[in-house]
This record gives sequence, structure tokens and C-alpha cells, in this order.
Amino acid sequence: MMIAALDAPDFRTISEFRKRHLKQLAGLFVQVLKLAEKAGLVQLGHVALDGTKIKANASKHKAMSYGHMKKRQAELQAEVDRWLAAAEAADAEEDSLYGNKRGDELPDWVADKQKRIERIAEAKAELEAEAKAAADEERRIEAEKQKNREAEGRKKTGKPVAPPSDEPASKAQRNFTDPQSRILKTKDGFIQGYNAQAAVDGKAQIIVAHELTPSGSDQGQLVPLVDGIEANLGRKPQQASADSGYLSEANLAGLEQRGIDGYIATGRAKRPTADNGKIGGPLTQAMRKKIADGGFETPYRLRKQIVEAVFGQIKQARGFRQFLLRGLENVRAEWAIICTAHNLTKLGNLARAA
Repeated sequence: MMIAALDAPDFRTISEFRKRHLKQLAGLFVQVLKLAEKAGLVQLGHVALDGTKIKANASKHKAMSYGHMKKRQAELQAEVDRWLAAAEAADAEEDSLYGNKRGDELPDWVADKQKRIERIAEAKAELEAEAKAAADEERRIEAEKQKNREAEGRKKTGKPVAPPSDEPASKAQRNFTDPQSRILKTKDGFIQGYNAQAAVDGKAQIIVAHELTPSGSDQGQLVPLVDGIEANLGRKPQQASADSGYLSEANLAGLEQRGIDGYIATGRAKRPTADNGKIGGPLTQAMRKKIADGGFETPYRLRKQIVEAVFGQIKQARGFRQFLLRGLENVRAEWAIICTAHNLTKLGNLARAA
């Protein structure tokens, strides 16, 4: 717009430009982040991590469960078979009257149903492949645990667990518009979307690392975000805070191994016991005591005011509540552009204040 004397480009021009240069635009995040660091907006004293659910460019009503897929596939196939049989009978009758000249293409009313069957079959195959991979991984983990028990001379206690199934659960879903998006639970209900992650520096609310996943759980994102900070800036944060969605013994151990002073919420149970399942492992218990001992001065208090304010600025102030692109890699690049725009805004505010 500056080059064109504030003549705003057509939205198609902007869309095509973004499509052609999507990877390069996503890669600008690190360059802008280093500019912010050079301007003194990044300190890495305290970094807060969080995720927010954002709608995909797909409707949750365009999803279908595995159980319904099997039922609908059979219904559509029977319907197409009836139509083809009727068409074949009509062809035979017309051939006897007018000869054997006819077109080879299927009528639209048959081809559309056939295409639907193919889409359902493809979605079923994807769900089945995911279920088999998950079952294989579960069997591998259980075999490894059993091997360790045998080595230590222990026996497995409790009721025997049902073996993992290679078939997807009946309620497992796949969306036909954006198959890589997922049904995610939010405070306002369920959406078809992605889980956008960000690590935000406490000095000026600069996003120092970002990630995006179709999973509704935040737990697997803590270590990648922390490692992403070091990859982007060449150094680690001194402190990191996150809510209870990131809590696990593995994550707490990961922070310790990296020499980061972590503050991860351990849940709301005031008197955790083994009965309610909130007591956790030794690192979780130590974290609970660490946060409680800090009282109102604990660094954990900084988490909300650092990271949740950033999501408010992106979603409320700038109105970004739905991705425009489809597919995990494209949406991941789009989230990188959004994070870059946020950091550029912070730089712009600094320039105006100067």
C-alpha cells in the first residue's frame, strides 16, 4: 500500500501473494523477533506459555463419526447399486428399441453419490490407520513395561486391561472439509479447529515461540515451545510458567534438565490425596509445594497477565477468530504470520512512543 500510494490491493491479490509466499512469510517470524530483541523488548526473564483454540476453515457439521461412516457407506453403496441396475435395465431396453449407441459417462445423480462413497472410504481408511498406529504404540509401551517388571521381579497388579483395538472408536470423527482439523472443547462449547500455542516474554508481551497442533491437549507442547525459544534466540528463558494443562512428570523433568525455573499449576485440589488422583509424582508434589510456599509473590502469578492478554489482543482486539487456510502445514504457517503481525505491532507501538 505504501508503494501504491495507499491504494489498497484487491483481496484476491493479497490472497494470491500469501499463497505464493506462504513459507517465506512464516519464516519472517524469527527475523521480526530478533528485531524486537535488538530493540530491547525481549528479556527472557519470565516466559509464559499457553494455548488457545481457534476455529478451522471448516464446519463441525461437515464431520462424520466412524460408526456413521460405516452405516452411510453401506446405504450409499446400496443406493448407487440400485441406480446402476435401473440404468442398466433402461439401457438394455433402449438398445433393443434404438440400437446400442450410448454415452459412457455416469449421470450426475450417480457420480455425485459415487464420489461421496469414495470420500467416506478415504476418511475411514485414515481413521483405521490412525487407530492401528495408536494400538501398536500402546502394545509397544505395555511390552516395554512388562519387560521392566520381569527384570525387577515384579508382577502386574490390578484388573487386566482390555487389549488395544485396531479398529477406531465408533465416535472417532473426520472432517471432510479440513481432515486435519479436530473437534476441540472450549469454554463456549465445541468447535472444529486447531490448538494454537505461544510462548510470550514478560517484558513487553513479545511472542518468542509458537506452535500449532490439532490436539486438544496442551501437555505435549511445553518442551517443544521451550526448545523453540532457544532455537529462535539462542538462549533459554530463566523462568517459565504454564497452567495445569501442561503438567506432567516428563515436562517438569524437561524443565529441570534445561535449567529453567518452572512454575506449572498442579490443579485446584486443596488437599490432594491418592484417592482423588491429584497427588501426582514426586516432581508434581514438589511443584505444588513450591507454588504454595511462594504465596502471593510466586512468579506463577505473572502467567495470566502475560500470555492471556496476548490472545485477547489477537482474538478480540484484532478480530482473528478463524483460520482462512486448510491443512495442518498451511494453518501452522498462517499462525506464524499472525504471531509475526503481533510482534510487529509491538515494535510499531515502541516506535510511536519514541
